[in-house]
Amino acid sequence: MTKRTLVIGDIHGAFRALEQVLSLANVTENDTLIFLGDYVDGWSESPQVINKLISLRSSNECVFIKGNHDALFLDWLITQKDNELWLFHGGKATLDAYNKLSKTEINIHIDFFKSLENHYLDDKNRLYIHAGFTNLHGVDKEYFPEMMYWDRTLWEMLLAMDKTLTEDSPYYPKRLKHYKEIYIGHTPTIRIGETTPVNIDRVWNMDTGAAYKSPLTIMDVDTKEYWQSDNVNELYPDENGRN
Repeated sequence: MTKRTLVIGDIHGAFRALEQVLSLANVTENDTLIFLGDYVDGWSESPQVINKLISLRSSNECVFIKGNHDALFLDWLITQKDNELWLFHGGKATLDAYNKLSKTEINIHIDFFKSLENHYLDDKNRLYIHAGFTNLHGVDKEYFPEMMYWDRTLWEMLLAMDKTLTEDSPYYPKRLKHYKEIYIGHTPTIRIGETTPVNIDRVWNMDTGAAYKSPLTIMDVDTKEYWQSDNVNELYPDENGRN
């Protein structure tokens, strides 16, 4: 059986969408799963998402990248200090869901959030990162690690970049040259009217808007075949998500 590497975009508490894409992609124990972060905040089943991710560790080779929403929630779990902006942007749904969990379950989830990686580089020089990076010399030289789950300049640069530029041009962005491919989430493709993965140069944006009225996406990084859930608002008809 062919061993696949599958990358999954921002989930935002949409457990039903996660179950759908894993089924549609016919995920087996032979597959490597790389999750790009933002597992919580939006829909009502963030604890179920985390339980599923933890369980996948026992059956699959998994990589879990840290998203900004994961960092915000972990900060709340540790400090118990409310962040009004975070609560407005999906955090309240997460807190409401976690109020139903036992202290033991919450501690298991805290350990999971603490284990998240800022980035992952595979053996084919493909970089997986939630948001982006700012250092011209690559992620290992990033002065501010938080930028790996907060940055939007990488994606905004790509949107504005002259698509005819070649690597030998002095205007070609240096930070792109270090990696064969880069997979990101964080900035929904729906902002440019797309609900499928968007590829610009060597970067693939996998956040197809599952926090809103759009699907969750899983993609085979070698073949670029992808599978999508239903629009997530249809899976949670009595909820608003981040809409």
